[in-house]
Amino acid sequence: MTDAISDPQAAFAGTREVDPRYRLDEAALDAWMAAHVEGYAGPLTIRQFKGGQSNPTYELTTPGHGYVLRRKPPGTLLPSAHAVDREFKVISALSAQGFPVARPHALCTDESVVGSMFYVMDKVEGRVFWDLKLPGLAPAERRAIYEAQTDTLARLHAFDPQAIGLGDYGPPGNYFARQVGRWTKQYRASEIDPIPAMDRLIEFLPDTLPPEGPTRVVHGDFRLDNMIIAPDRAQVRAVLDWELSTLGDPMADLSYLLIAWAIPASLRNGLAGVDLTALGIPSLDETVARYAEASGLPVPANVDWLLAYNLFRLAAICQGIAGRMRDGTAASSHAQAMAAQVKPLSDAALSFAIKAGA
Repeated sequence: MTDAISDPQAAFAGTREVDPRYRLDEAALDAWMAAHVEGYAGPLTIRQFKGGQSNPTYELTTPGHGYVLRRKPPGTLLPSAHAVDREFKVISALSAQGFPVARPHALCTDESVVGSMFYVMDKVEGRVFWDLKLPGLAPAERRAIYEAQTDTLARLHAFDPQAIGLGDYGPPGNYFARQVGRWTKQYRASEIDPIPAMDRLIEFLPDTLPPEGPTRVVHGDFRLDNMIIAPDRAQVRAVLDWELSTLGDPMADLSYLLIAWAIPASLRNGLAGVDLTALGIPSLDETVARYAEASGLPVPANVDWLLAYNLFRLAAICQGIAGRMRDGTAASSHAQAMAAQVKPLSDAALSFAIKAGA
């Protein structure tokens, strides 16, 4: 997600007091944890993570252990959004394969416990970087972290979904057609004022879909601030936020990662315009080449279309945040900054669509 927060590390890192709108029944949660989480022993302290635009996320601390709780937000929700049960399923399957995710403990579908469905996983210690330029690190450290990120994506896409119990995690085939349709519906459901660029993209994208690629687990929001990096080295200890994951074309994940190089550096998730060599950050071409070598998949030929699609999708996600602001269910105090990005993201998406033939 993009925004213009002046100090993103301070704004998004760490926890705060729980927002009164998302307060949990501590006694009910304590009883549920005692019954469903092996080794749990209170007393329980609850704080809310600052980051996270969609599913409210909480730090649960006991004298002997740290946990994280992810829940559906209460209130009116968009269709198919906030599927924390799907998150729990995918991290359970990937954890069993040794892929870096937080260890899952239990899923609660009984909404009477805290007011909505939730799951609990381990808290993973490490670093979360909210600014892609990685201020304060040496160039060699930056490069190593970016390379670890790319290698982790390639590792995810190496899994055969059927072989790891995720063969039914999404419908087979027609991935980009389904995704364009889904995000068009989500955008229309949250639309407030007409945006001509979005209307043009909604016409162009379905008529110019790329050929089908292999079916893999796709994360859907694979970016640096959805990873926990080891405290002392460039190792990905956990990939977070699997809400948008499904089965699909791995090029969707790769090109979503690549939009960082197309977004202005004035935004925290943008690298366009910075001196990548001086910072030690790999170029877009280096990132694509490393991914192709690590994954064994070919370099995509239609990068402009893929970037247009992903920027359109991101604009639709931001529009969903704007809609939740309107409905009073946005989960972050920074939702307004996110909602303000819909138009610039749609303009950027259209610029790549024009390069792709729109």
